[in-house]
Amino acid sequence: MTDTPLPAWWHPLASRAANIRGDEITRHLPPAEGGRRSAVLILLAEGDAGPTVLLMRRADTLRDHPGQPSFPGGGVEPADADLTATALREANEEVGLDPATVTVVTTLPELWIGVTNFRVTPVLAWWHAPHTVTARQPAEVSLVANLSVHRLADPANRVSVRHPSGYVGPAFVTPDMLVWGFTGGVLATVLRLGGWERPWNPRRVVDLDA
Repeated sequence: MTDTPLPAWWHPLASRAANIRGDEITRHLPPAEGGRRSAVLILLAEGDAGPTVLLMRRADTLRDHPGQPSFPGGGVEPADADLTATALREANEEVGLDPATVTVVTTLPELWIGVTNFRVTPVLAWWHAPHTVTARQPAEVSLVANLSVHRLADPANRVSVRHPSGYVGPAFVTPDMLVWGFTGGVLATVLRLGGWERPWNPRRVVDLDA
């Protein structure tokens, strides 16, 4: 990793993210013990129309979270030096990200995905030298998209989703996927911390299939 100066739009996000508590992001916090440690990479770059964020769509054939949106990431492996190393390794394996093009800025508090028993640390990073990325493991990743933060923040692209389980949470409508669940919740937090969130109607609800 090479440290490079952050653009001005990064500073509010970096400062607020470094001090946020887990309960300010979600009510689903990790238990005192148990669960597999993991990390996801929230990779922000400078696009033609402002900041962008890298997201994936998981393959429909996966056992866990098939067809759902996600950040690059996965479980900690014994050879990983730390959670940052986990996030970068997984991003390299999944989409071919070159770690040398990334400056890690900070991490968010550890969060919890109870349905798969994962303790997840989101790693915020500046993609100072973007390059072409693609799904390197089609059995796991069906789509890779670098999305405009400002388009995601457009109220016309924001909805709430309702799952048959009773879950209701924030979501984002994009041309290629509906971003919801854990990823949608974390992305909503990033928009808020970065000062990009705009007033939107949470009563606009999309019902999900089982």
